[in-house]
Amino acid sequence: MSKNARTIRVDALARVEGEGALTIRFRGTEPKSVELTIFEPPRFFEGFLRGRSLFETPDITARICGICPVAYQMSACHALEDAVGAEITPEIRRLRRLLYTGEWIESHVLHMFMLHAPDFLGHDDAIGMAKEHADLVKASLRMKKAGNAIVALLGGREIHPINVCVGGFHRAPTKSEMRELLPELEWSRTTLENVLTQLSAWHFPDYQVPIELVSLWHADEYPFNEGRIRSSSGLDVDVHEYEAHFQEEHVQRSTALHSVHVGHGAYLVGPLARFNNCFAQLRPVARACAERLGLVPPMRNPFRSLLIRGIETLEALDEACEIVERYEVPRVCKVDVPIRAGVGQAATEAPRGLLYHRYRVDAQGRIEEAKITPPTSQNQKSIEADLLEIARRLAALPHAEARRLAEQTVRNYDPCISCSTHFLDLRIESEA
Repeated sequence: MSKNARTIRVDALARVEGEGALTIRFRGTEPKSVELTIFEPPRFFEGFLRGRSLFETPDITARICGICPVAYQMSACHALEDAVGAEITPEIRRLRRLLYTGEWIESHVLHMFMLHAPDFLGHDDAIGMAKEHADLVKASLRMKKAGNAIVALLGGREIHPINVCVGGFHRAPTKSEMRELLPELEWSRTTLENVLTQLSAWHFPDYQVPIELVSLWHADEYPFNEGRIRSSSGLDVDVHEYEAHFQEEHVQRSTALHSVHVGHGAYLVGPLARFNNCFAQLRPVARACAERLGLVPPMRNPFRSLLIRGIETLEALDEACEIVERYEVPRVCKVDVPIRAGVGQAATEAPRGLLYHRYRVDAQGRIEEAKITPPTSQNQKSIEADLLEIARRLAALPHAEARRLAEQTVRNYDPCISCSTHFLDLRIESEA
């Protein structure tokens, strides 16, 4: 290696979920390649679902992630209902959307304030940040608690919910239980609008990502559980066509598969994709706030995904308030689910992006085959593309500043590495 070789090493990337490594190779000052090496052991969920009852699936898939278990449950339920031909009621559909708002609130707020905000305020972690920004941290914890309360009520507990089932819910909340959520949801909605004005004044690196943006799209609402798959390149297909357009590839350096759009390559899922593809579907409160802050499509700066998550959180809070205010205890909280052979597919929008499930079920209701494609595995190639571009700036920066920017670039995506295994030890190597 040349005497001018330079290595930037982060032994363990903080403020992301999971374990992995990143290597950036340079030729002189030009980046040569970027490799995300995810070495967290495979989880084998798709394997040990085989032979299990379809009714066990929501409880099993919830264990894939402690941060976004609802997303895995919802994708599983919708896919299995598709496989056997079960149709839920409008009341169950609203409760599922409410449950999903709770997960978006708690997950987005956790990422925004505990994991990502320290990057913008020059701190190593939220504890250090709290010394100078105590009010911000306290407000964020209170907002997160409001989201957790929704998940606890509808899911039976905050982590790995147990009240969700194929066909609906085991139990529906009473009207008084639901109304208890409202004061904190309303406080959070008002507070977040004010906080976003403060956050919008932060410095965001000037960087535009040209990559394809992929998300669900629904004509009447911002997407959670249902919709068509749309992209910024013009793709518009039913969820059942997902595998005709998106394929997973094995990369030797990673225990997580890499997903590509056939004929297009890398693509991006998550808040930035949803915001650009579905801006018109935002509710008036969230859309007005976004416009006031100058956040309108096209929006392709991944560093501003912090603000986009805030707009999505405001959207979730606003919808949650409406559902709670109008709630009446449903006459049926779980529909009959026939037992028959079939193949079902579904995609929902996890906080981190599109989450696809496919199941083949036998005539006894047992899972014969399962396929789960998490958001982070779909984003891996776009993370590498971002890092390759950012690497040109890293080469000219002092060591500590370069390391911080590289980590911040990864955290733009809020990667959930455990979900994706089926960063980060950072090394930048230079060769003459």
